[in-house]
Amino acid sequence: MAKSKPSKADSKARKQAKKMATNETPEQLYASALTFVEQSQPLEALQQAQKLYNAVQNQSVTQALPALNLLGEICVELGEIEMAKGYFEQAVALDPQGTVGGALADGAEKFLWLAQLADEGGKQSVAWFEKGVQCLQNEIAALESGQAIGLDEESLLLLRVEKKRKLANALCGIVEIYMTDLSWEDDAEARCENLITQAMAAEDETSPEILQTLASVRLSQEKKEDAQAALKRSMGVWKDLDPEDSAVPDFATRISLSRLLMEAELESSAMDVLERLVLEDDQSVETWYLGGWCQNLIAKKTERGESGPAGAQMTDAEHESNLGAIYKGSRRWLKTALKLYKLVEYEDERLKQHAEELVASLDGMLGAEKEGEEDADDQWEDEWEGIEDDEDDAQDGADTEMKDS
Repeated sequence: MAKSKPSKADSKARKQAKKMATNETPEQLYASALTFVEQSQPLEALQQAQKLYNAVQNQSVTQALPALNLLGEICVELGEIEMAKGYFEQAVALDPQGTVGGALADGAEKFLWLAQLADEGGKQSVAWFEKGVQCLQNEIAALESGQAIGLDEESLLLLRVEKKRKLANALCGIVEIYMTDLSWEDDAEARCENLITQAMAAEDETSPEILQTLASVRLSQEKKEDAQAALKRSMGVWKDLDPEDSAVPDFATRISLSRLLMEAELESSAMDVLERLVLEDDQSVETWYLGGWCQNLIAKKTERGESGPAGAQMTDAEHESNLGAIYKGSRRWLKTALKLYKLVEYEDERLKQHAEELVASLDGMLGAEKEGEEDADDQWEDEWEGIEDDEDDAQDGADTEMKDS
């Protein structure tokens, strides 16, 4: 059957639509790209961001910079790291000191991204972080001296809080480098101490992320009680909030928190965090793995008589039953992690090996599973419900007021 020719009206309508699409303003393109980012559609966002950059690249620097930063961030989301670095480096070439746009602009963003994406890491990353820190300090000073024009009092306050948090996080980024890549430097510990002090002073109210970094520093210094106090204070900021509350740290930050809690021998608190995480995302391999490992640690403590239900006096049979329940919970979480590992083609080989070692040990201890036993779809929280580590009671009496530096 022959196709009918489009009517003049249809042709005119298509031409008009095409014209309107090509005549989108930079503001509309930017908003459209951000919408796609928020909807987890990075490819569509990239397309809009590229249109935006094509429209503004030959115009003023103040228009080109947001487009380059947006392109870089979308490329990071897509895993196109070299492309992302290229866009951020172009942004640096246009604004080498991060001063274009003044205190209301995001002048530090390109430096902070390049610090995280630097090939060499170490001192190269530190140099980029330091440029970001200097930029943020200048912007905060400008805001506090009233140089920001056109903002109402509430908007000004929110902007200051946001920039101070970025400053604190950038300082903590440098701390982490001196604890890892540059830990061999003679002054690494002194630098960490100075930087964490600056980070905690940067914010009006110290954020959970900064307290986690403080705890990490204290653990590296083998100051376990100080680390425990910092971690409890970090959790206290958000643990009773709704998961959607903006004050709740992001998923990755709370994964790091659970690891730190385990390292600080606060396993019960770590399980509280991990239970919440698995409710938010039951496809996270790392969450299931850490939960299995953590319950294994709790079981070992219970076996040694170092922990158990607070204030409970159990018979030997009850103790054995309780211990078995914890070990079974551990095996369940670990096997779920291994199933997901294969399903999503996870790439952390060390995680897989450790999970397999723990499962093999548990199989040897508990015996082979019967068909249908410990189904991963069961209510996993029942396996350790009511189990509380004595760590909390012991620590509460020992905690002293923690200094911010």
